[in-house]
Amino acid sequence: MRKEMCRLAAALLAAGVMFGAVGCSGNAGGSGAGDSGKGAAGVQTEGNSQEEKAQPGSGSQGAGADAQEGGEKGQAGADQLERIRQKGQLVAAMEGTWSPWTYHDEDDRLVGYDVEVAQLIGEKLGVEVVFVEGEWDGLFAGLDAGRYDLVVNGVEITEERGEKYDFSAPYAYIRTAIVVNEDNEEIRSFEDLDGKKTANTISSTYAELAESYGAIVTGVDDLNQTFELLLSGRIDATLNAELTYYDYMKAHPDRGLKIAALTEEASLVAIPMRKGEDSASLREAVDQALTEIRDSGDLARLSEKYFGSDISGDPQSHE
Repeated sequence: MRKEMCRLAAALLAAGVMFGAVGCSGNAGGSGAGDSGKGAAGVQTEGNSQEEKAQPGSGSQGAGADAQEGGEKGQAGADQLERIRQKGQLVAAMEGTWSPWTYHDEDDRLVGYDVEVAQLIGEKLGVEVVFVEGEWDGLFAGLDAGRYDLVVNGVEITEERGEKYDFSAPYAYIRTAIVVNEDNEEIRSFEDLDGKKTANTISSTYAELAESYGAIVTGVDDLNQTFELLLSGRIDATLNAELTYYDYMKAHPDRGLKIAALTEEASLVAIPMRKGEDSASLREAVDQALTEIRDSGDLARLSEKYFGSDISGDPQSHE
């Protein structure tokens, strides 16, 4: 696994993906329309298609459409970062259903590790963050179409994604867990997934990893649906972030689930943006913001707040 991850890292570096000062690592994850409104800490959320949703309330309309129009009609010579600053808004897409990364609290406010990371990046750039929620595949479709400036949703760097998008430096490191019912003794390793039924968001790296070991993957919309299928016995296992499992069990201690196996290496989680010269200065600005947030201790603080441990640093520190 380590050799495979090193080859992947080398390929991505050759493709121009920015890793910052990190070593070889490997594997992370992964509705409905709504009126625009205000999210956590007064940050706006916007809905722009049938796959997107926003919290009810008041707020500016059509942020995603404006982002696309801004990309097409920005001032002559202005790149994406300059257009963002001219408009005063950074449009960030996320699912809003994946605790503790992006989710809604008991007051229906959009919260989570990625929400606060994005807010801090916006502060460093001197702009307001506009959040758009939608299903996994729709996040990248909106990024491709220019409706969003970036996706902040626990996205893992992979070779395939690196060919299509430019990534920020990593801001989180996570291992992938195989989660099964506590009485399951058939699955003890990733090799044991061969012929077994699993469930994950289609096109997520979890689904791809399960399929690479011969699993039969059922597509789902969100994490809750995945666990419902597992608890009902309709699937044998699911793959997800180790820390997501711990967060779920903290909220549902009586669910009778366990981790059957973990990847040896940690995944690199970063922020994808569109490739090209137009987005180059935005990527540099996001990297600088992440460096400042890390150096100030804010990234570690948010990690402890949402995960109970620091996932922002060297993954070996969690061994």
